[in-house]
Amino acid sequence: MNKMSGGMAPEKLVAPSLDMPARNWMRVLAAYRQPILSRSLFELAVTLGPFILLWTLAWWSISISYFLTGLLCVLAGAFLVRLFMIQHDCGHGAFFSQRSVNDWVGRALGVLTLTPYDVWRRSHSIHHSGAGNLDKRGMGDIHTLTVNEYNAASWLGKLHYRLYRHPITLFLIGPIYIFGLQNRLPIGAMKAGSKYWVSTMGTNLVGVALATVLIYFMGLMPFLMIFLSTSFVASAIGMWLFYVQHQFDETHWDQPENWDLHDAALYGSSHYDLPAPLRWMTGNIGVHHVHHLYSRIPFYRLSEVIRDYPVLGEIRRLTLMESFACARLHLWDEQTRRLVTYRQARINSAQNI
Repeated sequence: MNKMSGGMAPEKLVAPSLDMPARNWMRVLAAYRQPILSRSLFELAVTLGPFILLWTLAWWSISISYFLTGLLCVLAGAFLVRLFMIQHDCGHGAFFSQRSVNDWVGRALGVLTLTPYDVWRRSHSIHHSGAGNLDKRGMGDIHTLTVNEYNAASWLGKLHYRLYRHPITLFLIGPIYIFGLQNRLPIGAMKAGSKYWVSTMGTNLVGVALATVLIYFMGLMPFLMIFLSTSFVASAIGMWLFYVQHQFDETHWDQPENWDLHDAALYGSSHYDLPAPLRWMTGNIGVHHVHHLYSRIPFYRLSEVIRDYPVLGEIRRLTLMESFACARLHLWDEQTRRLVTYRQARINSAQNI
């Protein structure tokens, strides 16, 4: 058996095959679900430490070069993405063995990521439980219409959808709205209980308190310059990652009577095969098909799964260069079972007349 961090590689339980039913992978992936405390603490330290250091260096650099400050803010934003991935794992109960530790670390990181932990965990759980189900769109996902729904819409409805799906909206305006406005109220959970109000307002209050301290030492303008730049970079990267993880041509959607949770997880999520430095910075979230199939696997063990079962690495594989074309895909074609462009949708519709 192969060596791996935290012990020996789990015994292979199946003869892997591209044709193996998604459900059958569950018993295999269960062997990777146990977090390794020393590794989790290490990943937290090597992410939070550099983030704080880069903020400090960005503050120091303002008197030297705005270009240098901007570069440091971009790097800090990248580390903020990685902090969100740790918060994400905490939300799945995957980063630590104890739920309470996951929750409190997740809540603390939520102050930095501008994401109220309990509210986000609820919406993200709904996303996992209904991804790929055409009857469960609208919570924790990118809104997607089928070709028939788009064709049946009014011109105003089509215009609204086109504006919503435009890259400027999704990757520039969207991040500002979600992290700057939407996350400041328990949107989607306002009637679900006081817990979500406490989560949101607690995150807001602690964030304001932390900002007040930083402004006292740094000054208002330096703080705003670094905070806004870092937060925007992180949120824009996060939106792009979430987009390409489900919005690609061979993704998987079904009507509820044909929908299967495991098939939707494995085939409706991409394997975003990024270069090694980007895989590290994004916490292996590109191995999204495996994550969706078994969300309790810590992000630092997802690479072990791909190494031990290379066949999984070939499922829904999407390279960095290939991913940019995904920004042009907007509609789910139920006939061809692919995500298509508006032009492809017109051509397919005309051929079906």
